[in-house]
Amino acid sequence: MTAHFDTSPISGHSVSSLLAERARKTPHEPYLIDENGSVLSFLEVEQRAKNVAGMIAAQGVEPNQSVAFALSNGIDAALVILGAFYGGYMAVAINLVAGQDTISYVLEHSQARLVLHDARAESLINAALTDHQNPPDLVQVSDDVFTSEVTTPVAVDTNTGGLLMYTSGTTGRPKGVVLTHENLLAGGQNAVLAHALKPTDRALCVLPLYHINGLCVTLLGPLVSGGSVVIPPKFRVSTFWEIVARNTCTWMSLVPTQISYLLHDVQLTEPLSHVRFARSASAPLSPDVQTAFETAFGIPIVETMGLTETAAQILSNPLPPGKRKIGSPGVPFGNEVVVADPLGNEMPRGEEGELLVRGPNVMREYLDNEKATNECLTSDGWLRTGDLGCMDVDGYVFITGRLKELIIKGGENIAPREIDDALYSHPDVIEAAAFALPCPHYGEKIEAGVVLEEGTEIDGPGLVAHCVRKVGSFKAPDHVHIFDELPKGPSGKIQRIKLAALVSRS
Repeated sequence: MTAHFDTSPISGHSVSSLLAERARKTPHEPYLIDENGSVLSFLEVEQRAKNVAGMIAAQGVEPNQSVAFALSNGIDAALVILGAFYGGYMAVAINLVAGQDTISYVLEHSQARLVLHDARAESLINAALTDHQNPPDLVQVSDDVFTSEVTTPVAVDTNTGGLLMYTSGTTGRPKGVVLTHENLLAGGQNAVLAHALKPTDRALCVLPLYHINGLCVTLLGPLVSGGSVVIPPKFRVSTFWEIVARNTCTWMSLVPTQISYLLHDVQLTEPLSHVRFARSASAPLSPDVQTAFETAFGIPIVETMGLTETAAQILSNPLPPGKRKIGSPGVPFGNEVVVADPLGNEMPRGEEGELLVRGPNVMREYLDNEKATNECLTSDGWLRTGDLGCMDVDGYVFITGRLKELIIKGGENIAPREIDDALYSHPDVIEAAAFALPCPHYGEKIEAGVVLEEGTEIDGPGLVAHCVRKVGSFKAPDHVHIFDELPKGPSGKIQRIKLAALVSRS
């Protein structure tokens, strides 16, 4: 299905040329804002991005070579990323919670020449480089980075690789997703199209900039629209609404776990009329959680869907008063999405198949992994997502599971999300994830992990009984395990495979 194409604002632009255009046309309009309200205009951001590019060049790094960033959220992190783009370097995102071994692999595989890091990440990076034969140079980000001598930036082609971001690697070594400048801006543009973003809109970025959602949606989306973004150091439930109110944010991008924690822990004393919508991404949102949040805060949630390989968003529900279908991540914006059989043939409406995506936001390749690239990208440009779903008569997609996550019990395919939603329908469940474990009788059995509201009286057997009432005894989990926190990837998505491994070891 093709929907909502408009590439005119970004046509022919690289990230650097679009930033330069913003600095020329709207030099004094705000772009980057810290949580306390300190503002950098488009002109000031461009100047600092030039300085970062000049500093990188002074370290002997050539255009198109890899420069890694290992930084906590904030204006400095955004400036470093934009500076790497400005100089025509490949910015390599280092996931600060990925673990030493994964970071070591990413730095080696990407052939990073330089690592720009903050004080928090210094020991982590040094530990990851312990066994490297030719380690990259390290530079700690400070004010000097933004005041160094400016060199003339290179002209950056739209097809130049701009970002190298690694998948979470739950089933093997992470794969390095190469996104060009065209891909990156198309990803930002998709958010602009779906959410009708304007220069007057202000985003709140509480997802890490080393994740595709934080980077493409909330950093590059406002660059494309000419808007602004507030970037606090981290997501805090206790200060979330205070930051939104102080900075008059009009929208924010969240993951379902954050939405759930806000719902359970915080009450608004008065409505925030300037907030147009909250955006949910990175994992399916439980319909019960969505309805409860909207009732509690009076803020509509727009459920979306995206991948690292597609520079974030591929689907979104329309904004009110458009039709939002709870339980669906929506319709395509800026790209094509079809539901196909294993041979790539489009399925009839209502029938299940794999989601395929095609558009200017789709990655160029997996770095140095031709086999994985060829398995994922078809000869006519379709990206195989690995997600299972169906499309209704109105063109809305409904996700039913992952090809690699389906639970096969007694020969019947069961989507874990159905059990997740049953668990989330209990008011004391904050996080939930169903998963498969080996079973001598059925091949696989269903179990689940949850995080519960403090002080609740519900227990594991009680939640099993709750699921039996919701989905029947065959699909209900045999056991529900209670945790303080469920394992998550960099996007906040709960990792079922790691959860299953935790339970198996216990």
